[in-house]
Amino acid sequence: MPEKTSWLRRLQAGLSKSSTKLKDGIGGIFTGAPLDEAMLDELEEVLIRADLGVASATELIAGLKRERFGKDVDAQEVRDALANAIQRILDPVAKPFRIDPEKKPFVVLVVGVNGSGKTTTIGKLAKQLHDEGRQVLLAAADTFRAAAVAQLERWGERAHAPVLAREEGADAAGLAYDALEQARQEKRDVLLIDTAGRLQNKTGLMEELQKIARVLKKVDPTAPHATLLVLDANVGQNAHSQVETFRDMVAVDGLMVTKLDGTARGGVVVALAERFGLPVHAVGVGEAVEDLRPFEARAFARDLLGVEDDR
Repeated sequence: MPEKTSWLRRLQAGLSKSSTKLKDGIGGIFTGAPLDEAMLDELEEVLIRADLGVASATELIAGLKRERFGKDVDAQEVRDALANAIQRILDPVAKPFRIDPEKKPFVVLVVGVNGSGKTTTIGKLAKQLHDEGRQVLLAAADTFRAAAVAQLERWGERAHAPVLAREEGADAAGLAYDALEQARQEKRDVLLIDTAGRLQNKTGLMEELQKIARVLKKVDPTAPHATLLVLDANVGQNAHSQVETFRDMVAVDGLMVTKLDGTARGGVVVALAERFGLPVHAVGVGEAVEDLRPFEARAFARDLLGVEDDR
């Protein structure tokens, strides 16, 4: 399957900064000598510095200690063992994003801080849905940033998806309401709603997002059918506070992690999986439409540790 092979190579390349950081750290500790406490302490520091988080690092160290303590180990063995253990952490959250055709239009509320890649992710998702034969409508409910509206309109052209927009500063909830009414009238399959991400005023943003959810329910009591949080991998451990903040505002159903190709902090995906258990629907490793793809636990774990796989 050439397309799958191509994506896996892009994922491998995208995670190269993260894997190099881990490979170098692990290579400096393990040289074939018996595994002892000092080595495990050093490894724990390497894992934490790679943004895997304290809880995940502790779990991984405990597993390695159970299986290999006192035995001769080299760096390759350790990376293999960690890749398998990380895959077990990630397997439960690796869930592709699904549209329920029984809910038409299927309403997706997309949230995240400004700069996370939220609008670009919506555009890529719209294009992919269009290519699957679905009719999509985009709603530019980040009404405070003219640049976000313009960006969404450019993606709308690429995805053959109309964009409902209003003047700068317009009521976001009112726009979302009108968008859902329009999507129903036009018999659209999917409505993707872009939202603001101004965390400087959490109270105002919370009220806005909650109001959007309320007005959608006036048109369809089951809407929104999915709320996706877009996270920029570059923020590392700050992603935890973003998940907490947005979960306080709306019922987050799943995560999409962007910009893995520009960071050495790819380990944060493991930390998020261990702590929150939210589905990770997709990861992004570039600007092209095909660089946003469903999250695969095995491929991610092995590429994170720089472990070769049969592909």
